[in-house]
Amino acid sequence: MNHRTATSLPPIVLSFAASDPSGGAGMQADVMTLSALGCHPLSVLTALTVQDTVGVGSVLAVAADCVEEQARTLLEDMPVAAFKVGLAGSVENIAIIAGIAADHPAVPLIVDPVLASGRGDELADDEMIAGLCELLLPVTTILTPNSLEARRLVSGRYDEGDDGSELPLGDCAQTLLDLGCRHVLLTGTHVNTARVINTLYRQGVGLVRSDAWDRLPGSYHGSGCTLASAIAANLASGVEVDDAVAAAQDYTWRALAAGFRPGMGQFIPDRFFATRQRPRRLDD
Repeated sequence: MNHRTATSLPPIVLSFAASDPSGGAGMQADVMTLSALGCHPLSVLTALTVQDTVGVGSVLAVAADCVEEQARTLLEDMPVAAFKVGLAGSVENIAIIAGIAADHPAVPLIVDPVLASGRGDELADDEMIAGLCELLLPVTTILTPNSLEARRLVSGRYDEGDDGSELPLGDCAQTLLDLGCRHVLLTGTHVNTARVINTLYRQGVGLVRSDAWDRLPGSYHGSGCTLASAIAANLASGVEVDDAVAAAQDYTWRALAAGFRPGMGQFIPDRFFATRQRPRRLDD
């Protein structure tokens, strides 16, 4: 039997996320995206959910000691090239993930701050948001919030009574950078613009790139998971940050454009769109 050497391994990415039984978001979305982009995904479950394409019914957090044991067991066995974090499930889990990331400072950490479902079901309380800001952001390489998430993360950090809802998004990004993350990719899916505009900000620099994408009809389950996992896959493959972000946006837009609606709720991105494209016939 032939065994591949460490230098010929596919890039390995460890995802911390909740299980989504619909296959649209969460761990399932991460595993599919990472696999589609040539990586080997490792999965650390942070929570179990009851959900479908319509919304989230309930969330059961995995105990923090189990989350830590899952991750450290994998890290002792395999070389990980990137971390990706989605729904953490509890503030205790956030603290565990932050500690693991701090122990591996050379491994890029991509955080998708999942605060609510597409329907608006609350998935993170104030304690979890505080934990994200105080524990996880200081060790984050790239944070990928939409406008609602960015404003919620910075709410309460300005004048008393200011919930951040009127704060310019550029100021939100700067505040998040000031909290310690090295890059913020603000996505424009929830902003009322003709095209979706995503903006990347870098610590110590500010705005470094802005990308505009045709706004697709419909609502998508797991688009944020797909984008963050695609960035993680690209960074794990050795791509520089700016190019990793650009390529991940292109992949995500194509997955959304090829999306399908299997249930009564949102569309699901087709992460394997490239494998489903009809091959050309010789007589075409």
